[in-house]
Amino acid sequence: MHRYRSHNCGELRAADVDTDVRLSGWLHNRRDLGGILFIDLRDHHGITQLVARPGTPANEALGSLTKESVVRIDGKVSARGADNINPDLPTGEVEIEVSAVEVLGAAEQIPFTINAEDGVNEEKRLEYRFLDLRRERMHRNIMLRTAVISAIRQKMVTLGFNEMATPILSATSPEGARDFLVPSRLHAGKFYALPQAPQQFKQLLMIAGFDRYFQIAPCFRDEDARADRSPGEFYQLDIEMSFVEQEDVFQPVEKLMTELFTEFGGGREVTSPFPRIPFRESMLKYGNDKPDLRAKLELVDVSDVFAGSGFKAFAGKHVRALAVPDTADQPRKFFDQLGEYAVEQGAKGLAWVRVGEENALTGPIAKFLTEDDVKALVSKLDLAPGHAVFFGAGEFDEVSKIMGAVRVEAAKRAGHFEEGVFRFCWIVDFPMFEKDEETGKIEFSHNPFSMPQGGLEALETKDPLDILAWQYDIVCNGVELSSGAIRNHEPEVMYKAFSIAGYDKDTVEAEFGGMLRAFKFGAPPHGGIAPGVDRIVMLLADEPNIRETIAFPLNGNAQDLLMGAPSEVEESRLKELHLSLRKPQVK
Repeated sequence: MHRYRSHNCGELRAADVDTDVRLSGWLHNRRDLGGILFIDLRDHHGITQLVARPGTPANEALGSLTKESVVRIDGKVSARGADNINPDLPTGEVEIEVSAVEVLGAAEQIPFTINAEDGVNEEKRLEYRFLDLRRERMHRNIMLRTAVISAIRQKMVTLGFNEMATPILSATSPEGARDFLVPSRLHAGKFYALPQAPQQFKQLLMIAGFDRYFQIAPCFRDEDARADRSPGEFYQLDIEMSFVEQEDVFQPVEKLMTELFTEFGGGREVTSPFPRIPFRESMLKYGNDKPDLRAKLELVDVSDVFAGSGFKAFAGKHVRALAVPDTADQPRKFFDQLGEYAVEQGAKGLAWVRVGEENALTGPIAKFLTEDDVKALVSKLDLAPGHAVFFGAGEFDEVSKIMGAVRVEAAKRAGHFEEGVFRFCWIVDFPMFEKDEETGKIEFSHNPFSMPQGGLEALETKDPLDILAWQYDIVCNGVELSSGAIRNHEPEVMYKAFSIAGYDKDTVEAEFGGMLRAFKFGAPPHGGIAPGVDRIVMLLADEPNIRETIAFPLNGNAQDLLMGAPSEVEESRLKELHLSLRKPQVK
């Protein structure tokens, strides 16, 4: 018999009764019933119940061990009585009469329970992440991640893509976030940058003639944490294709996402095909560029209704309305709570009216609306008795943010929200440039390596803020899964696009010399995308926080509480790297 096990802890069944077996695992739980010990032994594969009778060496050994100790046991498989069968366990029909025990790894008193979710705070969980990962939910999430990545690789190869690796130590690149820098020992005063994405390298692979590339790529960005964004590092499915237009990229990616979310989504319905929503339409209808289409409500611009209105709160402002049907039976509390929610999002309040018989309006602002206002609203919002209408007024971006959140919350509270589905869409036609509100400078709004719609002619003849790019995002259930674009592969277009964003020719050549040099030696039209692996798994696992699907994440302050990173280094190492420190003064 093997030194540690003849079977794993998820393997034994009724057919194994009377078999001598050896198992190894963690002491998951223990119950003492009249001196008889019932032990749940756990390993990667599952749980098996052990029985240790009073007066036996096994009873004494198992009774004195702390939970989470690692043991090897020998014993015989026996059938559980009919009343003791556990239908929730694959091994629930059997138990092991233990005859011998060997302690392989004794455990100290654990800082939180493993066999139940006891509400321990995240900092403690990350400090003892190796224990946290023993919990059933976390173990399941990590194994889901493993299965999803394996499936991605198989499906990408089937779709005709080739897996290739790109460098980790590279040069800085304007991807929109701060780089992590690595000092060079051999080149004093110079630094490598960890890649924010393999953007330039995957484009160079297309120029080199490899046609279809993919990679499960590690990316590094020095940015703050959010529920759907891990600080420091993350993984993405990096994809690039040659001789393609936008729809050519959409087809394999949409097929991949549909298959992944169908296979691992637990029976939840998946959108097919994915609707294409222009960026500006999304901002108007949903208040953002990552709409949660499970909410079956839309915002409507009613600024024109109030353009010359005597209602001073709305006059001359951007006004967005949200019509919510089937609210006739909603109490005043429904309206008050939505108002409180809007305030939490940054609003000063939330104006609203009810629609009654003959489309008569009641509510806090009804008395300020003229007969013409009411007629215009009824027509534009397609109102009927039983509707409620909520209004946001102010600057476009502010109203969009607040009313976009109110839209989803109102749908949930009023029963217009789909549960148990994955609602995908493509957001398309992003603006190529945007204006920095503080400096007034024109900046890239998305990916600087994108092809503008209309090419060089658009860059030379249009207002930069009117130029659209061949850029696109995949969104699912209000979460942005990826960004992508048809790339700019023409040097003159690149020079012009960067000049509009304030980069002179010398700067472009200094920062992107490798890319430009490649463009000048025959570059094919190409495009790609990079869905976030962490976010995909987060949605499939139905977890609210991305850290729940990563084995060893940093905390919200970009710290590794288990390994103690970031850490100080000795002066000798700094000297070797030609570095001296200038720490901020403590006030």
